[in-house]
Amino acid sequence: MAVGVIIGGAFGKIVSSIVNDLIMPPIGWLIGGVNFTDLKVTLPAIDMGIEKLAPATINYGNFVQTTFDFLIISLCVFMMLRAINKFVKKNEVAKKEAEKPAEPSKEEKLLTEIRDLLKQQADKNA
Repeated sequence: MAVGVIIGGAFGKIVSSIVNDLIMPPIGWLIGGVNFTDLKVTLPAIDMGIEKLAPATINYGNFVQTTFDFLIISLCVFMMLRAINKFVKKNEVAKKEAEKPAEPSKEEKLLTEIRDLLKQQADKNA
């Protein structure tokens, strides 16, 4: 299980890089050169007389970026699980077919009949 966690973490970094470096820049370019991580709403600074509160920002662009990361990672995990399930199912079918006693071929049936006939003739002659 530890190996899976380590590989999953590394896989998450790869997918994050794909999203940040390959997918989001063209999307930002298509909608007018916007970098999603820079999208934010800045709340105004409040002057309380004695001290001034710094403006706060709501970084919704970072949320959009993280949501894309999650969707792509979950899609990859889903596809990987489908492939694994398909492979396991094929192995189960192959095991069931291997466990079935094989039906004799036509040649084996014919040879069995010939053997039985020869045995019957030998019994008659004896």
